Amino acid sequence: MVILLFIGKPFTQPVKRRYERNSIARKGADVPQDMKKQVWLILTLGIVTLCSQVSLSSCTPPELTTRVTEILVPAASTAPTASKKTRLELIPSGAIKMGQLTDQHPPILHSSEFHIPVPLKGDINTAGAEDSPFVTLDGRMMFFFFTPDANIPPEKQLLDGVTGIYLARKTGETYKVEGRLMLIESGQLALDGAPFLSGESFWFASARKGNFRGVDMWRAVFENDRFKNWQNAGRKLNQEYQIGEMHISQDGRKLYFHSDRAGGKGGYDIWVSNNVDGVWQEPQAVTEVNTPETEGWPFLTGDGNQLWFTRFYLGTPAVFRAMKTNDGWGV
Repeated sequence: MVILLFIGKPFTQPVKRRYERNSIARKGADVPQDMKKQVWLILTLGIVTLCSQVSLSSCTPPELTTRVTEILVPAASTAPTASKKTRLELIPSGAIKMGQLTDQHPPILHSSEFHIPVPLKGDINTAGAEDSPFVTLDGRMMFFFFTPDANIPPEKQLLDGVTGIYLARKTGETYKVEGRLMLIESGQLALDGAPFLSGESFWFASARKGNFRGVDMWRAVFENDRFKNWQNAGRKLNQEYQIGEMHISQDGRKLYFHSDRAGGKGGYDIWVSNNVDGVWQEPQAVTEVNTPETEGWPFLTGDGNQLWFTRFYLGTPAVFRAMKTNDGWGV
């Protein structure tokens, strides 16, 4: 059985009424290749949902970048203090948790391979905003981004003490949230998102002091159930290659990512870099899937035969799938 995780709700609903919801679709009956994926918030708020933008300058006005930078590196005597409230306590009192009966714009299915999606069971979904789910190959762990109020500016989310990456573990048929990942030294500030785990290598996007860009990709070591030794993924990947949200093949040889770097077809395109003797090579555009529209947020199946990605089609984000062929990829 294949489980497809995606973010619910459409691109056209006003920002202040939209709260993302994780949903699942099981292989078997009715889901789309162009199934709607909730990425409007990613593109609209940029740094709020770091999973979708790794360059503040390309998605937010200069004054927002300045405000965030000023907070990320405060003077020692004026450093702000994060809230001590829980993620549930910080959700606005008027926020509504969307479900099958309340969502006026449920996902639209265009394939007979999957059943109709339903909200994910467990305590991950709230009346706040959940986004960017990543499930390990064994299905035991899910990482996701959370912020209690998607309408507040990122410089306030930075200080709320709860916005960031969370870990949930599967118990029976549901996932139980264990808590937020603290991938920074005590007393420092960061906004983290876009989680990805392969073996002991944990990748994530972060806005913090020491970046080459407004938001860079970082790596940490996941060992003995602990995260440690986090460090910037380096100048080559972040500044030269300009990688965005990414996925590494199971054998560790290919890095797929989206970027608006020069040489693409327009908007964001999907690129791939090969790892040769531990060095990531110059990226090549995945021309079979790229169009003048925006393509991004790639996901590669464990066997490497399916490349899932988001494409903006007729102004709306939708999920597409490309199948591996002898010549590359066929959408």
